[in-house]
Amino acid sequence: MDYIKNYEEMAPKYQKLGMPIPRRDMIKTAEQIEGIREAGIINNKILDLVAANIRVGMSTLEIDEIVHNATIELGGVPATLGFECYPKSCCTSINEQVCHGIPSPKDILKNGDIVNVDCTTIYKGYYADASRMFQIGLITEEAAKLIRVTKEALELALKTLKPYSRLGDIGYAIEHHVKQNGFSVVHEIGGHGVGIDFHEDPYVAHFGKRDTGLVLFPGMVFTIEPMINVGTRKVFLDAANNWTIYTMDGSLSAQVEHTVVITEDGFEILAY
Repeated sequence: MDYIKNYEEMAPKYQKLGMPIPRRDMIKTAEQIEGIREAGIINNKILDLVAANIRVGMSTLEIDEIVHNATIELGGVPATLGFECYPKSCCTSINEQVCHGIPSPKDILKNGDIVNVDCTTIYKGYYADASRMFQIGLITEEAAKLIRVTKEALELALKTLKPYSRLGDIGYAIEHHVKQNGFSVVHEIGGHGVGIDFHEDPYVAHFGKRDTGLVLFPGMVFTIEPMINVGTRKVFLDAANNWTIYTMDGSLSAQVEHTVVITEDGFEILAY
């Protein structure tokens, strides 16, 4: 499918219905999607390498070194390094850290920890973004349930994706499942368009109402990355580094992130 031509043909129909539609520049071409797909292949390999090496006693700085070295060896560029003065090549968020944990030699992974590793790769000018949760040694039943529910919430969000579905369906699917399981969804941080730049439109909230929000056209590329807390959804920013987000009550948090593209008959995961 020629996604741009399709957009130009279909956009007037939804405009006449008074429904919000994406801008033309939010639709990727087949060539651009292939570039993002190639970046995603590298990003997946990097996270696979983290999965093969992460362990008790490892510092988060060692994780960052794995990500950085693998990215360079595979011909990519770590997108986070230097982004708005961020100092490392990935984010490593442990336990009550919701996101944007900065790798450090002082942060040593312990038995029972859960950690999110968030990695974004630039390859030939294209961006792919994903994160995975890792359990370190033997974790509690509560932590295991949190990771499971977070993954399930993302899977349910993916099931809503199809041409001309609505952005609000994604958020509804996530928050409905999370609340059913007694957890909460962080509202302040969401997914985003990606591919030509690190952060693009649309903003993807992980809460919402069915049949509301932007109409999803084939050719749109964005992340879905629910951040789920055991306790309150409220969070705060670490004033010391101006990056790391923590749960307000110190409860555990988990996140899983995929980059996806809406296709003519559904969706494709480009990075996971």
